[in-house]
Amino acid sequence: MATLGDIGVGAAINILSAFLFFVAFAILRLQPFNDRVYFPKWYLKGVRDSPTRSGTFVSKFVNLDYRTYVRFLNWMPAALKMPEPELIDHAGLDSAVYLRIYLIGLKIFIPITFLAWALLVPVNWTNNTLDLASKLANVTSSDIDKLSISNIPEESQRFWAHIVMAYAFTFWTCYVLLKEYENVATMRLHFVATEKRRPDQFTVLVRNVPPDADESTSELVEHFFLVNHPDYYLTHQVVYNANKLAKLVKKKKKLDNWLVYYENKLERSKTSTRPLIKTGFLGLWGKKVDAIEHYQSEIEKLSNEIPEEKERDGGAAVCAQTQQSRDPTIWLTEWAPEPRDVYWPNLAIPYVSLTVKRLIMGVAFFFLTFFFMIPIAIVQSFASLDGLEKAAPVLKAHCRTFIKSVITGFLPGIALKLFLIFLPTILMIMAKFEGYTSRSGLERRAASRYYLFIFVNVFLGSIITGSAFEQLDSFIHQSATDIPKTIGVAIPMKATFFITYIMVDGWAGIAAEILMLKPLIIYHLKNTFLVKTERDRDEAMDPGDIGFHTGEPRIQFYILLGLVYSTVTPALLPFIIIFFGLAYLVFRHQIINVYNQRYESGAAFWPDVHGRIVAALIISQLLLLGLLSTKKAAQSTPFLLPLPVLTIAFYKYCKGRFEPAFVRYPLQEAMMKDTLERAREPNLNLKGYLQSAYVHPVVKECEEDDEDHYSFEKYENESVTVATKRQSRRNTPVPSRMTGGSAAPSLPDAVEDLLP
Repeated sequence: MATLGDIGVGAAINILSAFLFFVAFAILRLQPFNDRVYFPKWYLKGVRDSPTRSGTFVSKFVNLDYRTYVRFLNWMPAALKMPEPELIDHAGLDSAVYLRIYLIGLKIFIPITFLAWALLVPVNWTNNTLDLASKLANVTSSDIDKLSISNIPEESQRFWAHIVMAYAFTFWTCYVLLKEYENVATMRLHFVATEKRRPDQFTVLVRNVPPDADESTSELVEHFFLVNHPDYYLTHQVVYNANKLAKLVKKKKKLDNWLVYYENKLERSKTSTRPLIKTGFLGLWGKKVDAIEHYQSEIEKLSNEIPEEKERDGGAAVCAQTQQSRDPTIWLTEWAPEPRDVYWPNLAIPYVSLTVKRLIMGVAFFFLTFFFMIPIAIVQSFASLDGLEKAAPVLKAHCRTFIKSVITGFLPGIALKLFLIFLPTILMIMAKFEGYTSRSGLERRAASRYYLFIFVNVFLGSIITGSAFEQLDSFIHQSATDIPKTIGVAIPMKATFFITYIMVDGWAGIAAEILMLKPLIIYHLKNTFLVKTERDRDEAMDPGDIGFHTGEPRIQFYILLGLVYSTVTPALLPFIIIFFGLAYLVFRHQIINVYNQRYESGAAFWPDVHGRIVAALIISQLLLLGLLSTKKAAQSTPFLLPLPVLTIAFYKYCKGRFEPAFVRYPLQEAMMKDTLERAREPNLNLKGYLQSAYVHPVVKECEEDDEDHYSFEKYENESVTVATKRQSRRNTPVPSRMTGGSAAPSLPDAVEDLLP
């Protein structure tokens, strides 16, 4: 059991680590050769140029201006200067709303911490229950536990203070959530109304298009939608399975880079000697040839293969538009994500395969969660050293004071952090296997599972296994009916373990985030060994994104800990406040200068965030209810029963009041936007705008230099119908009213039926 001294040692180690990370970042960010690592977003926006191109040779790599080192912490106030509207324009609504989750943590827990320390801590501290329990029942405890509810005797009238505070904390949390939901919903509606036109606002994704013997997929889709949605259908875009094409394009890009490299080398050469290379493995052996001619020849061969492969990919099975069918396994429709958000490899997965894949991943996730209890138990053995010493006294002789403080105050947190380090990657792979068609969908799926995982293993697992270790002697000698009581007493004591975890993950871990050690090393390795052209250098600069699937579950876990322990062990709350304040500062800086969000969902993830915070609030209420039941507080405990009911009612109100803004766009707002667009662009050809919006990125990359690429003129007068190859006349389409097409259906009989 970690004591105040152990927590102090752990805090000193983590504060020192965080300080060193900040100092290292402040120095490294000033060096010109690291500029692309710490300010990549400004390079992508084209407003920043590499400082290594001018000045003396040394100044191209090292900052020699001593005045900048005096102001090495000026990045902190600079990160807070950009107003939120400007931040939305700069980084998008997703990034701005993500930062608001950290602000929610501060808004909730600063007042709660003040009340808890002013009212609950004195109520808990002025008792001697744990001192008596350690003598009579062999229960281990520390000074921090004396600040918790465990230090109050059974049947005490002091539990009324905790019940009153539970109501106060619940009402305050719900008030903050209500205001925040309202603000975010307003921000989303304003963002969508003022945002430029996007293809996903006019597009629906359709999968599992049934095969037809008479027509190609493209013809089948066009005829089907002209029959079923003649007033709204404009066009469709076939999505290609372009894996082989992607390999060819990637190979051609690599050859292009080598060609540019050797051409530049020849141009900079003081002699007219042309560069030579060996054609063998990795250029180590083989026949020597002219490098420029060799790469020109290879590029020409690939340039001939790529169009052939594009033609070969013409029979696609996935299209974008809308429909409804009697058979629920075909013509599956959903709102299309924006083009940047599409996860192309998953679009062609059949419906049956999709169901099987998700079943497999559900089973795999269950076993992953279950077997992770083993490392959790190992971690708790370090956190519960006092309990192990009582069970095995031989350990006591080998644990000196400082070593014991390090083991109990620092090691459990870092061990758990290391066990969890690869989990987000595993969960993202599982989400991709399940077949989600958008990057935002993948991240939201991985985030929900990550949160469930850490709730079951890190929270519940740590409490259960920790209680067993700490009260090992009591578990062995007491009757089975007394075990729930022992666990109830031990639950608040796990606050010391969670404090060590918050300091490692939420203090030092957040400080390490801004240092970006991994991207820094990878960039310089690429820049040294792989970069041949400026294009290579730009690609070596990978800023990444906010990592919603890793960051959001961590925030939710800290909110869960804060709500659970606010009435149980308030000593944990200041550590959580430091996390939220530090994380808000760090991630605001990263969003402004580093992260480049790959898609924009308009804060569509907010209902999930709100729901998980409400769930954490209900869990905290149920935990307090169960804990007081072990304290024989029969008179006061029933007054907690209305709290979960009121919280669920609050959630339903918010869901009905605000969630529609995140699911569908209000008709009134849509009409206003359409009216403005028609006034600004009366000659807009919407079909031409949508025609190439969802072309596969590889195909689009191939066509960037084509003279016949999609243009406005190509679609200005194009008919939306094609000659049908069907045997049945009933499926022949009529002209679409949206395009004003004048082409008649291919069968005269069908036209005659439509005439008055």
